[in-house]
Amino acid sequence: MKRLNSDYKLPVFFCILCFALTQNLFAQNDTLNVDWNKITSTSKTTATLQVVENPMVRPSSPIHKKVFEALKNLNADYVRYVPWFPYPKMAVAELRAPTKDSTFWDFTYPDSTMEAIMNATSGHSVVINFSTTPSWMWKINYDMPYPENAYDVFWAYNDGAQLRDTTMKEVADYYERLFSWYTKGGFTDELGKFHPSNHHYKIDYWEVLNEPDLEHNISPQVYTKMYDAIVERLKKISPSTKFVGISLAFSTGPDFYEYFLNHKNHKPGIPLDAISYHFYGTPSYAGEELENYQYAFFDKANAFLEKVRFIESIRKRLSPKTITTINEIGTIINASGDDIPNDYWNLSGAMYAYVFLQLTQMGIDVAGESQLVGYPTQFPDVSMVDWKNGNPNARYWILKLLKDNFSAGDKLVQTSLIGGNIISQAFITTQGKKILFINPYNKEIKVHLPAEAKNAIANYVDESTGENSAAEITLKDEDLTLKPFAVAVVQLN
Repeated sequence: MKRLNSDYKLPVFFCILCFALTQNLFAQNDTLNVDWNKITSTSKTTATLQVVENPMVRPSSPIHKKVFEALKNLNADYVRYVPWFPYPKMAVAELRAPTKDSTFWDFTYPDSTMEAIMNATSGHSVVINFSTTPSWMWKINYDMPYPENAYDVFWAYNDGAQLRDTTMKEVADYYERLFSWYTKGGFTDELGKFHPSNHHYKIDYWEVLNEPDLEHNISPQVYTKMYDAIVERLKKISPSTKFVGISLAFSTGPDFYEYFLNHKNHKPGIPLDAISYHFYGTPSYAGEELENYQYAFFDKANAFLEKVRFIESIRKRLSPKTITTINEIGTIINASGDDIPNDYWNLSGAMYAYVFLQLTQMGIDVAGESQLVGYPTQFPDVSMVDWKNGNPNARYWILKLLKDNFSAGDKLVQTSLIGGNIISQAFITTQGKKILFINPYNKEIKVHLPAEAKNAIANYVDESTGENSAAEITLKDEDLTLKPFAVAVVQLN
């Protein structure tokens, strides 16, 4: 290589410095290119959420009215409702085993939240999951205690790893009666007495159990037998209801999917309408700073998305007509509540938007954000509302932004970026051409858009919108500035 003489050293150094500074400047800017004539796929994906039973959603809660107004205003389909084991009185309709002369059915607590859910989702599909089985159905060698106060949390209720009736008749009987209570106006109990309810709800989807890999540590074989026994009974009561299976907490390993999705492992005629599983982004290590969450959450999201592709290969091979619902998507930082900074909600919402987009590109049917209400002692970091005042936070408003703008049937078109800081996808929707933007970083990024974006309308949720709905601006030129963790939708004229 020819050696530079000393006269050229300063100019060369100056050029290198300018190049480095220019590159750093460009690292904060992206340029978007869209080919509207090249459709890459058609969306099958619905953005939605789950509601978990807890004291803050109850009629007695000071935020009850606001919470269910927020749910109603979403107009979402596939809303998942889960009465959950930490609150036995709110989750289990028969807390004591029947005796030769008494039964102990009590729907006082389950009914009121179920009514609020069905009213708020009227006209839209729901996924109901009374996931908690009575403790007396499990071999635990003691009488399970539970709090007299229905609002006291009790984490031990799901103890037991083996059903006392391995034929599954007992558990199927329970769910048949519970399901009849809500769909057929009542049921006949173990002693032949009819209990009227006057409920005739239309339940579009019934999900069988929740996270069986955690709750009772149920094997694929036992779970499949339970699923068949329950579905066989419920399908006779409501032929139009469809059923969701698996509902795993962790998506690692193929065993559950390989066994459950193989129709040979089920009774003849048992439908495999849908499967579900969950994902939560978490810090990389205890005590990690918020500044690093942006990397941990998206790295773990990408790892999860690789698992989705693997699971989809199993589903398509064994049961291609079964739809996929990933119905718990969120972030957990093990916060106590008061220590959660405001920009965490934007980051968490941006991660959900990213997962939603990737699932849309993969053809997943449902992307459900978790959860409408969390609060201290009950995963406050997954809440979509402020548990103190009931106001929706950025996670809620990002979900609404996605749900209002994108739906199944939209056309995804070829979209590329120079710079690669942000995440973007252009869609042709029934409302026209739209572009989704996600800023995954804790820094401001400017995006240069195609010339047709001048005078376009941009709706966005970022750190400035707080607990308010998405803000709207008209683009004066072809540039869009995204604040840290912003999610925006540009509607072209």
